[in-house]
Amino acid sequence: MRKESNTFCRSLKNNVPKNGIVFSSIFVITLTLLTGCDLLKGKGGEQEEFRTPVARVNSAYLYRDELVGIVSTGITPEDSTIRVESYVNAWIRKQLLIQEAAKKIDINEAEVERKILDYRYSIIAYEYQNFYIKQNLDTVIADTEIQNYYKDHVDNFILKQNIVQATFVKVPKNAPKIDKVKDLVLSSRENSKQELKSYCLSFSSAYHIADSTWMIFDDLVQGSPLAEIPNKIQFLKTSPYYETSDENFLYFFKVEQYRISDNVSPLEFVRDEIRNIILNKRKVELAKKLEDDVYNQGVEQEAVEIIK
Repeated sequence: MRKESNTFCRSLKNNVPKNGIVFSSIFVITLTLLTGCDLLKGKGGEQEEFRTPVARVNSAYLYRDELVGIVSTGITPEDSTIRVESYVNAWIRKQLLIQEAAKKIDINEAEVERKILDYRYSIIAYEYQNFYIKQNLDTVIADTEIQNYYKDHVDNFILKQNIVQATFVKVPKNAPKIDKVKDLVLSSRENSKQELKSYCLSFSSAYHIADSTWMIFDDLVQGSPLAEIPNKIQFLKTSPYYETSDENFLYFFKVEQYRISDNVSPLEFVRDEIRNIILNKRKVELAKKLEDDVYNQGVEQEAVEIIK
């Protein structure tokens, strides 16, 4: 054990910064570890015989066996070293804070232990609940369920921003066949959309061709002169087609549909949100079912007793 401890200590000493500029947090950690290593060299006893210390803060020790599980399989030795060093440094900081707190305030040790146990139980229960949910969660959600949820909670889906189904094209002024872009943007024919997409893939700096997808207007026109329009609601109401330019680019914008903020959101815009809500609701129900099932099973098997 002493040989391993000395190796660890030498490693720490060899990594002390030598350029004369030592940040206080690193200095405190290194100094504490080095002091601990020097003292451990001459410290005997049963504890040293069976466990290998890797760090000390006054009378508190961190042992090598307490680092088991910190490093997962499959990571590089360099990453393993970084992870272990990070854990050791965090342990030192926490120990210093705990010991400082013990000097300055009265601590109810029994209450602390109860909280530690509650936290431990919560972690174990949380891990098991996650395992159970992954095994039993039904992720298939019918369209009718989404529609019904939307109808029953429509007041929860009020738009906070203006949204559009629109075509937006940003083209450099020196791009070829610019005169053709307007005709393609205004055309409602399917082959025109395909031709516009092909053109945009070759020459545009940014584009979105209208489909059934609702987009936030500000996100769609970000970085263009349209983003600076002062009254965007009035703009959307009165400008089904709009062209503008700046020093280097031409911008083409055509609105198919729009919805103004503070109005009810269309279902398609919140479909994914509703799906997540339903899934989370199912997870909560599964967690509650697991808890009830385990409790009822314990009662039935007479594993539970309240002693008065």
